[in-house]
Amino acid sequence: MPIHPDFAVQSYCFRSIKDHGRVAEAVRQIGLSHLELCGAHDRFNDPDAFEKVVAIYRDGGVTIQSIGVETLEGDPQKDRLRFECARVAGCRHMSISFNPATFDHAHPLAQQLAAEFDMQLGIHNHGGRHWLGSAQMLAHVVEQTGDRIGLCLDTAWSLDSHEDPVKMLERFAPRLTAIHLKDFRFAPDRKPEDVVVGTGTLDLPALVETAQRVDFNGLTILEYEGDVDNPVPALSHCVKAIREVLTR
Repeated sequence: MPIHPDFAVQSYCFRSIKDHGRVAEAVRQIGLSHLELCGAHDRFNDPDAFEKVVAIYRDGGVTIQSIGVETLEGDPQKDRLRFECARVAGCRHMSISFNPATFDHAHPLAQQLAAEFDMQLGIHNHGGRHWLGSAQMLAHVVEQTGDRIGLCLDTAWSLDSHEDPVKMLERFAPRLTAIHLKDFRFAPDRKPEDVVVGTGTLDLPALVETAQRVDFNGLTILEYEGDVDNPVPALSHCVKAIREVLTR
């Protein structure tokens, strides 16, 4: 089964909680044990201090599988620190973004560091207003990069870009490093609202079937940005909904 029932969750869902121990507790409350840790909880610039953070999650029964989304700008010192923090956590994946002005020199350094640290990097497609939002641009960018850099497919932001996330999964399957499993419902003015995965615009059964058919073997990371002060109930519903589809 390409999408494992014990998938990860993005720590941004718990951005109102700053204490790492409480974040780990919330992850366990929703029935998961893996996490993608983001900048809302750590700056990834001090590997020694990050060891203590990793230990808190480990003691809380949570494994950090990925960090991100981190914007890599080709700064050798800053970018290397991110990779060193990922190594401290035992991560093999980082969700990333690039800025258009620095992309030409940032992606070769990212490829070099990914090879050195034996990691895969997934470019996050962050919606219709972001330069990396469209499938056409993502295809062009991925063609410029090495095989250590692929796509972290955010299903909700694909919808925001008027893309079909199921078709994107199929199109980018050879370079797909991760899926941010997320769902939007859109107002008439196209303003997105986070909803429980599978209850909005995303065709969750089709996505799962396609992931199985193309033998997707990257990370699956749940994300829900609603209910900032208490996301646990909705995230628990997300976990249940995804697992029900996985076991059909």
